[in-house]
Amino acid sequence: MAEEVELKLALAEGHQSRFLRHPLLKQAVERHIDTLDNIYYDTTDLSLRRRGIALRLRRKGRDWLQTVKLAGNSAAGLSSRPEWEVPYTGHFDFSCVEQSAVREWLQRPKLLARIVPICETRFRRITWKFSAARGAVLLTLDRGWIIANGRREAISELELELAGAPVHAIFGLATQLAQRVSLTPSVLSKAERGYRLHTGAPSVPFKAETVALSAAMSPYEAFRRIALSCLEHLQQNHRGALSSDDPEYIHQMRVATRRLRAALRLFGPVLPEHLAESLRTPLSALMKQLGRARDLDVLLTEIANPVLCALPNEPRLPALASDITNRRYAARAQAIAMLAAPDYGRILLTALESLHAIHLTGPAMIALLSFASERLHRLRKKLRRLTAAADIDDPAALHALRIGVKRLRYALEFFSPLARQHAFDRVLKQLAALQDTLGQLNDLTSAGAMLMDCAGDDPRLREAVTLIGGWHGPRYASLLAGTSHELIRLKRLRLPKLAANDK
Repeated sequence: MAEEVELKLALAEGHQSRFLRHPLLKQAVERHIDTLDNIYYDTTDLSLRRRGIALRLRRKGRDWLQTVKLAGNSAAGLSSRPEWEVPYTGHFDFSCVEQSAVREWLQRPKLLARIVPICETRFRRITWKFSAARGAVLLTLDRGWIIANGRREAISELELELAGAPVHAIFGLATQLAQRVSLTPSVLSKAERGYRLHTGAPSVPFKAETVALSAAMSPYEAFRRIALSCLEHLQQNHRGALSSDDPEYIHQMRVATRRLRAALRLFGPVLPEHLAESLRTPLSALMKQLGRARDLDVLLTEIANPVLCALPNEPRLPALASDITNRRYAARAQAIAMLAAPDYGRILLTALESLHAIHLTGPAMIALLSFASERLHRLRKKLRRLTAAADIDDPAALHALRIGVKRLRYALEFFSPLARQHAFDRVLKQLAALQDTLGQLNDLTSAGAMLMDCAGDDPRLREAVTLIGGWHGPRYASLLAGTSHELIRLKRLRLPKLAANDK
């Protein structure tokens, strides 16, 4: 069995020529070119995929090679997984699969009879071999097509694979390449993209997922998993943000960066300062730009448009809405430009390298359960102070409370695998509802200044701002009334107990 460790990077199609002129490629000790045809197989109900198994035939010249891969570990483009390869002689041969349960399942006659082609990939591959400490790194450029059910998508990606070298050798090479071309960690394999074409599944915004934690982990290892999950969350929405008008993709990217910032704050006591800064500082500009785009989305869709629909004959509203729309498009264009620029890829590569380069051991490590319990109780104590200081007539105090609620909610979501799920669900539901209410209040409060900025010195537009404020007045009052009730419940909030698990 081979253990495949690779970093997959999406290469902007417009940067292929620039990449091929990169001076680093001249340092390769070997270079060769292949044309590869691949066929991926599964049953019609995708049984192999559900079990995390990929079955592929690859043709190189006149020879065919059979490959079986298992899911393994993958995070934000860097993956390691077991694979088995044997020559294909006209029928599938799974005797090489060393994991007996997988081998026996694949060898069942009824399953073999149901295996059919699912998708194909056809691409030209250029491979460069670079010498590295204790081994080498293989760099490949793949250009071609993924084909399934009469549909096709372009392939333009790089893969950096370890050949005996340490993991940092991959990042060292990738960082040098990213200085000249736009490279971003790719979270979807060719097979996964082929499956999506096969099923015709529409692209939808990707939301944060629960990270598998266990009490046996160190706090740092728990942080590393959470941070990698945040980067995965970010990258799963990157392609949609660039190609779709759906604002939810940018919103989810913003959520991913906020969750990563919350994790940095939560795990701060156990993180080296240079690690925290290597993650926090590069993301600050990205967070600001995504936030600007999201704020204008909310201003138009949730503040201005409802009034425009309710008062269709009011002549002062369309001009103001038009100005907001123009600003929204400009902010979105700026966000997309940032996401498409080489700097964005370099930020993610730096973050990935930092998370994989640090290993903490020794007496400084403490039990995850103790750490989690202490951090949650600290956040709960601070939230109590914010609740006591909250005044429904003081927007600044309610904003501070919203931040406190959000931080405790994120911490509970991160640590939810360490307790009974129903206990966490109850508390999270309460915090999510209050955060939503406080968020709407904050949006309405912030909208006034943003609308006045859009109106400028135009008296008619300023009158439109007054109309919008008056129309939302009853809603604002209703939200405040609900907040008063929720503050009473918040004072009685109890944290769920943490317990060891066997995950």
